[in-house]
Amino acid sequence: MSPDLHFALILIVKMAVTAAFVVAATVTAERAGPLVGGLVATLPLGAGPAYVFLALDHNTTFIAQSAVASLASNIGNVVFAAVYTLLAQKRSLLVSLGTAYVIWIVLGVITNAQHWSIGAALVLNVLVLIGGIWLVRPLRHVPMMRVERRWYDYALRAGLVAALVGVLVTFSSRVGPYASGLLAVFPVILTSIILILHNRAGGKPTAAVMANAVLGLTGFGIACIALHYSAESFGKWPGLAIALAVSIGFSLSVWQARRLGLRV
Repeated sequence: MSPDLHFALILIVKMAVTAAFVVAATVTAERAGPLVGGLVATLPLGAGPAYVFLALDHNTTFIAQSAVASLASNIGNVVFAAVYTLLAQKRSLLVSLGTAYVIWIVLGVITNAQHWSIGAALVLNVLVLIGGIWLVRPLRHVPMMRVERRWYDYALRAGLVAALVGVLVTFSSRVGPYASGLLAVFPVILTSIILILHNRAGGKPTAAVMANAVLGLTGFGIACIALHYSAESFGKWPGLAIALAVSIGFSLSVWQARRLGLRV
């Protein structure tokens, strides 16, 4: 596959998939509540197309090691969601999101400067997730205000997200590998959901979606671990399928547990 065609396909697929995914997540959050919205937002459908393209051009070992890098990058996204959740209780969109970005960038620089083993990435994920879930647990149950939307509202949402993804992907192709590595783990789906919901529904309901997203990112981390080991054992394509199934299964399990009244 030529480099230009490869780039164009990645750009188109990422813009389309991410836009559709974010619109679905925001609509779900408005109609089904913050739990479902947060779980949908953290399914690996945003990262999935990127891994498919990687699998087309690279071998199984590369995919398995990429899963370790994704697991390490999950730390920054957990902290990003938790920081926004805490600040959005009283602060503006600019302050809440801006502070979350500053911390995410610092963590991203540190993360990308390290060569991670699966063990180190796993241990740090466990510690960060335990702390993040504990901090945002009381903020997960704020009800989401329902507002009637017209068809063009969804088109505007999709356009916003597609434009954001297009800028990020295009910019990453024009900078060095270090900056590209940082942009590759940019929390574009979480950012888009915050931008769409904060001013519409308010800081606290949007923070409730992000608080549940912290729990959902646990499933993403488990999926990364599954991809690492299953790709090595069964091959890259079965590994990707197993990772997707693990992530979806985790989200469905959390949703069912909440329906049964269990504290998770």
